[in-house]
Amino acid sequence: MKGRPLNKRPMLVVRKAPGHISRAILQFGPLALPAAIGRSGISARKREGDGATPLASMVLLDGYVRRDHGAVPASPLRLRSIRANDLWCDAPFHPSYNRPVRAPFGASHEEMRRSDGLYDICLVLDWNIRMRRQGAGSAIFFHLIKGDYEPTAGCVAIARRDMLRLLPHLRRGMRLKVIR
Repeated sequence: MKGRPLNKRPMLVVRKAPGHISRAILQFGPLALPAAIGRSGISARKREGDGATPLASMVLLDGYVRRDHGAVPASPLRLRSIRANDLWCDAPFHPSYNRPVRAPFGASHEEMRRSDGLYDICLVLDWNIRMRRQGAGSAIFFHLIKGDYEPTAGCVAIARRDMLRLLPHLRRGMRLKVIR
């Protein structure tokens, strides 16, 4: 995987793994990597707080990293260092719904600088960002796993070692497609 994409039109494809609602397989070219998805599995009708990963083809936009938690390889994606006041609004009726915001922020939000390491590498997917719909889901990211592939709240998550392997090949506009 040195320095070149694995195929002409690289795409990340995520499909449910057999036997468990919140486990998946992420395929990138010839690589098949274990992944975690939402606790409610995959849904074509994603709603805020439902715990489902959207059945969708989503574009990689950019990312956030905790450089103080280990080295991160260079990537064609814009990777911004996470600051202590970085948050993500998940309050459906707030004007900043499904947008990055800064602390202090009174409405419901996700902390980007987490102590559990989930967002040490956190890539933003374009789910419900370009044309936001209230309550259609927010903070759908591609990030690191928790524990032994514990379910996410709707994101796609992989092991740090696998993310580090993929990062040099990921670029803005690449698609992450969730299928059944």
